Amino acid sequence: MTWRWRTVIPALAVCVVVPAGSAGCDTSGGRGSGEVSSSPVGRLLDEHDEDGSPYREVDEEGAPQVTVEVAPDAEGGWDVRLRVLNFRFSPDGTGRRAEPGRGLAHLEVNGRRVAVLRTPEYHLAPGAFPRGTHQVTARLYADDGSVWAVDGEPVESTADITVSGQEPTPESSVEPIPEGPGSPEGPGEA
Repeated sequence: MTWRWRTVIPALAVCVVVPAGSAGCDTSGGRGSGEVSSSPVGRLLDEHDEDGSPYREVDEEGAPQVTVEVAPDAEGGWDVRLRVLNFRFSPDGTGRRAEPGRGLAHLEVNGRRVAVLRTPEYHLAPGAFPRGTHQVTARLYADDGSVWAVDGEPVESTADITVSGQEPTPESSVEPIPEGPGSPEGPGEA
């Protein structure tokens, strides 16, 4: 009887602890047609992001969520803040294993990755963007490199920023002084 008791306790512990995160217990019998494998933390799908990372499908209830907020700073740069729910950032050096609601975020500007974040804040430097509207996207990843996903869509958020004002121009002291009519030293000046 003791042997049986030891077998039951670990199974119960997994089923009690895991639902407190973002996914419940799953078995390989629960795989659908578009899934590659099963894990106690969601299911890996056939779909991948542009870098080849597979989507890790979790139920909507308790799934990680992110909202990206971008605000201009006093020096002409941009402060980025991620608001997360059911998610915590993993410190550097964390093992490559998917844990419920844990991982990091990739920050992209206009579809190009600019940072991998292990904290909810980032600063984009002044002058990093030309005049116009730009998209800043934050996407959540598990520590194993898979993309958190709900209903086959990555868990991400996008904010638009609009850079207005003049384009940077060379210093006038660097430009040659024009000569000829209308110039300070040219003919026609009284």
